[in-house]
Amino acid sequence: MIDDILAGNTNGYQTFIEHYQRLVCHIVFRMVANKSDREDLCQEVFIKAYQNLASFQFKSKVSTWLATIAYNSCINHLSKRKALLFDDLVTDEKSLDGFTADHISPYDYTADGDIFSRLQKEIEKLPIQYRTILTLYHLDEMSYAEIGEIMRLPEGTVKSYLFRARKCLKELLLQEYHQEVL
Repeated sequence: MIDDILAGNTNGYQTFIEHYQRLVCHIVFRMVANKSDREDLCQEVFIKAYQNLASFQFKSKVSTWLATIAYNSCINHLSKRKALLFDDLVTDEKSLDGFTADHISPYDYTADGDIFSRLQKEIEKLPIQYRTILTLYHLDEMSYAEIGEIMRLPEGTVKSYLFRARKCLKELLLQEYHQEVL
């Protein structure tokens, strides 16, 4: 596919975008809150990928390379906006008071009924690094090594952050929805 694109096949690049669009959107949408910024960043990622496609050295998967571009683009965007990361907000791992949610009764829960959207809502409350790792691991089915390469973290740190992300998500779900509902 890459050779076709470099040879000037525009349909090949369209196929490339269609194939990796979900991956890029998962990363960008988990890291950036503003809808128009998300769309701009997704386009920016594919533009950067196209501009740097000739320098791709096949030392990693294309998906890992593209996810790294998406992750770094988001980090750059957030640093320009001076958005605070989880590490900036919380110094004590047990201090999750800022991430509480309103109470919803079991009746409202069953009336609404959309488990996936509720889970997505709670994932959005997680710190950027945690929700990114959760998304890459569970939705994009990437390995610890691939996630570490994308986020420039050691594998052990990825495992630790994934454990913490799951724990935080569980706490958020238990705060939002009673044990009986889960």
